[in-house]
Amino acid sequence: MTLAAVNRLIIYAAKKAVRMAALLVMVSLITFGLISASPIDPLQANAGQAAGSMSQEQLDRLAEYWGVDEPPVKRYINWAGDVLKGDMGTSLLYRRPVTEVISQKLFNSLFLLVISWLVSGVLGVFLGILAALYRGRLADRLIRGYALLTASTPAFWLALLLLLVFSVWLKLFPIGLSVPIGMEAAQVTAADRLRHAFLPALTLSITGISGTALHTREKMIDCLESDYVLFARARGESRWEIVRRHGLRNVLLPAITLQFASISEIIGGSVVVEQVFSYPGLGQAAVTAGTGSDVPLLMGITMITALVVFGGNFAADILYGIIDPRMRRGGEAVEEQ
Repeated sequence: MTLAAVNRLIIYAAKKAVRMAALLVMVSLITFGLISASPIDPLQANAGQAAGSMSQEQLDRLAEYWGVDEPPVKRYINWAGDVLKGDMGTSLLYRRPVTEVISQKLFNSLFLLVISWLVSGVLGVFLGILAALYRGRLADRLIRGYALLTASTPAFWLALLLLLVFSVWLKLFPIGLSVPIGMEAAQVTAADRLRHAFLPALTLSITGISGTALHTREKMIDCLESDYVLFARARGESRWEIVRRHGLRNVLLPAITLQFASISEIIGGSVVVEQVFSYPGLGQAAVTAGTGSDVPLLMGITMITALVVFGGNFAADILYGIIDPRMRRGGEAVEEQ
């Protein structure tokens, strides 16, 4: 890669980073507005029935602590200023800094995310290629039927089914949590974490395969019907040689885009899956923060998950620019016009 190409790539990445920052600001504004409009009373949600026996002075102190009496604009400006300094505030429910709570929960969620993302991507591409090679046959019909069925299956229903079969009936995997109950953190092994994460990751992988598989199938069919593949067959290349030399080159770029875009779907599905399996990740913490009106924690989780999603799309754009420079030049040409 020449120096000019490197400079163009740096400028391209900088523009994408500025857009991502602007999107994060919009996400924070929308999230804060929705939280402010929520009918949940922080005092009642956090203090519960004890709020009725508190004195007015105690209630005023709690209201000041949670910022109930401050205007929403002032609260947002104060929050944004602290975030720019690296301080996301203190969780009202956990009574700890939001960064500490998120860092603890984020590891578990990323563990599920990476496993399910890799498995669904690899299997999706493989099944899509296999369906295209055996178009119209039994393998193609089975793969398409599986993809359409899983695409319309709710994640929580599939999670409950796997939990019932493999944990309750067969007793092959634990019912929930991310580590064995009563075991010290120093004694937890990687095998223990994998065993507890298997069913949640399997649920997210099964529901995430369909889009990549169906799209890869269509792209591979178009490739197999092209003139250069016809010429390759005339030269005596086998079916798998055609796939390796010509097919993968054409299906990988769309598959990369779909797979990075599916990060948002996996994160959204993990909220439900973590609740079913009692898996202590960001999804479960987000539900707890929402029902408890823990604004600092909920805002922090929203920003981190949005950053992960935007980061995935950003990585896809950069990979597109590296793999196919025409995409980078095309984007620059559109912006110049």
